[in-house]
Amino acid sequence: MKIIITGGAGFIGSNFIFHMLKFHPDYKIICIDKLTYAGNYSTIKNVIDSGQVVFYKCDICDRGNIYKIFENEKPDIIINFAAESHVDRSINNPGIFLQTNIIGTGVLMDACLKFGIKRYHQVSTDEVYGDLPLNRPDLFFSEDTPIKTSSPYSASKAGADLLALAYHRTFNLPVSISRCSNNYGPYHFPEKLIPLMIINALNNKKLPVYGKGLNVRDWLYVEDHCRAIDLIIHDKNENSAGEIYNIGGHNEMKNIEIVKLICDALNKPYDLIEFVPDRKGHDLRYAINPDKIKNKLGWTPETKFKDGLAKTIKWYLDNKSWWEEILQRGKNNF
Repeated sequence: MKIIITGGAGFIGSNFIFHMLKFHPDYKIICIDKLTYAGNYSTIKNVIDSGQVVFYKCDICDRGNIYKIFENEKPDIIINFAAESHVDRSINNPGIFLQTNIIGTGVLMDACLKFGIKRYHQVSTDEVYGDLPLNRPDLFFSEDTPIKTSSPYSASKAGADLLALAYHRTFNLPVSISRCSNNYGPYHFPEKLIPLMIINALNNKKLPVYGKGLNVRDWLYVEDHCRAIDLIIHDKNENSAGEIYNIGGHNEMKNIEIVKLICDALNKPYDLIEFVPDRKGHDLRYAINPDKIKNKLGWTPETKFKDGLAKTIKWYLDNKSWWEEILQRGKNNF
């Protein structure tokens, strides 16, 4: 089995590569990554150098080179993690998100049609559903929840989802889509909430929290997410093409609660917390109902948030060189 993983030098993509190497060592893994600011070659360098992974530096919007890779490698399955994914950056520069997340998705699916791929899997986000009110804890996103995006980022991901479903209906392309809640774990780029708070706290820097920190997210440990995608792409059911699965962790937390947990774990004072002006169009609450993937594929999240957070903090403590290199390159202002 040959699998192309786009965005494999990023956070979730690299974790998925490590998952596949562990549980499917006989598969050939091909990684395509543009190596933007969030793609870190050093994350996967060892498995490339060892020959376990074949790497191509390529933009998924580059139709000519994508077609060449497909022609050379003849993959069976494509899993598209490649995406611009930071909401704040999408507010500042929406065009890049439209290009990568929509046009790039279209290029990949055209290649799938041209070269007869067995399955195209689109990794999406719960943010395509918009948000839920804070005073309705009984409400959850299901796969039938209408799309109602709040940012250029989520709109671009919703556009990619709709394009994938259109290719399935129009061209009978065997696609599947997963929409996950907020991931956390090793190799998470330092601009995101949990790694940013860990790194700033370690450096005794201010911990910027939007608004009053009351926004709620459903947190999913990245290894649990990888297991779910593994199950989806190996589903042998003849009706599996065209399916959408919500993947959630049943770990709803307020942002301020997470920041305080990190302070507690690192023995840092709460006065490092600094409330800053809220993000434009900031979603209030995300919460996923993952019953469909549980009932159809037997997946449930295994990692409790407190355990996953402890493992994540330990990883950042044990791997300072990984994130210090990112900071030294000046890829982002922290």
